[in-house]
Amino acid sequence: MRFYVASEEEILSGEITDVYFVRTEEILKAKGLTDVKVRMEVHTGRLPGGYDWAVYAGLEEALHLLKGRRLTVYSLPEGTLIKGNFPLMVIEGRYSDICVLETPLLGILRHYTSVATRAARFKKLSHNKTILYFGLRGAHPAIAPMLDRAAYIGGVDGVSGAFNRRYLGVVPKGTMPHALILVFGDEVSAWRAYDEVVDESVPRIALVDTFMDERFATVKAVEALRNKLVGVRLDTPRSRRGDMAEIIREIKWTLKLMGREDVQVIVSGGISESEMARLREVADGFGVGTSITYPKPVDFSMDIVEKFIDGEWVPYTKKGKYPAAKAVYRCGTLDYEVVRLGSEPERCREPLMLKWINNGELVRGLPTVNQVREYVLKQLKEVPEPTPS
Repeated sequence: MRFYVASEEEILSGEITDVYFVRTEEILKAKGLTDVKVRMEVHTGRLPGGYDWAVYAGLEEALHLLKGRRLTVYSLPEGTLIKGNFPLMVIEGRYSDICVLETPLLGILRHYTSVATRAARFKKLSHNKTILYFGLRGAHPAIAPMLDRAAYIGGVDGVSGAFNRRYLGVVPKGTMPHALILVFGDEVSAWRAYDEVVDESVPRIALVDTFMDERFATVKAVEALRNKLVGVRLDTPRSRRGDMAEIIREIKWTLKLMGREDVQVIVSGGISESEMARLREVADGFGVGTSITYPKPVDFSMDIVEKFIDGEWVPYTKKGKYPAAKAVYRCGTLDYEVVRLGSEPERCREPLMLKWINNGELVRGLPTVNQVREYVLKQLKEVPEPTPS
């Protein structure tokens, strides 16, 4: 028995790739074509239906994959809001040094971007309510750090992975599972044990839908934890849920009568974009899992767009693609000008296609995960609210 996961060494060596790239590498060596130099471009395809923008993510891992080889890499900054059919990265060097890396590179960027984009859509739709990402149980544990990082970049306010102090420098957030209450046999005993044992810096948010009606359980939580109670969480199964908005209003009315309007109501359990749009005016926060873990995929492609011929770079690509490596300049959020790499723009002046690796060496400092997240949140303020899907 084993875990069917690739090691970092296998990924960096190019072993984790599609077999046709391995065969291509063999052919290039056999025919003496290993020194052919190209410029390859990573770009988006069409965005998923209903998407006007996406969040470009995964650059840090992509650079880790590409550094150390005789390659020069240009890319948009991680966290940039992008459009469909849009250039994201240019890789310059021998094709033989790039060939087997196409599969892992696209896998990193597509998966990261898809998750971060979905998280950003939820953040925009929440009207700035608190969002916690609880989606790790929906995916293989080997990629848990990647999922939490992508969701956090996209704008969620907290991630639940217990490992995130080490991986992201972020304090993990979460409440309590139903299993804790079931083991104790009643809510009050479990809430009090949580309060007695868990570090006092962790907010006391009581899960109030295990045995009792949510409103009655909320009253008992206030009585049990008194001023320590920060919030209650509703995670009611759909078979018992009823009108969640009305349940929240009932709880909030009761909290007002008790003089505890400060107690927040957090909703989780299968939250979709449309449900968040419906509940955002009554709920104080959300726990979102599966919808972010399994987002609509954002399509990426990677193609040769220039070839080094007789001492100069020549536009060169397959049909259906725009030849020549491209640079991107920004006038404003989602307002871009695309020109050939090395050309001057006519309208926009902020360069976004930045050099990150020069001949294998990293030449630019990487932002922290919090800096990338703030960059995303700043842009989100300037784009229209998405239509819930």
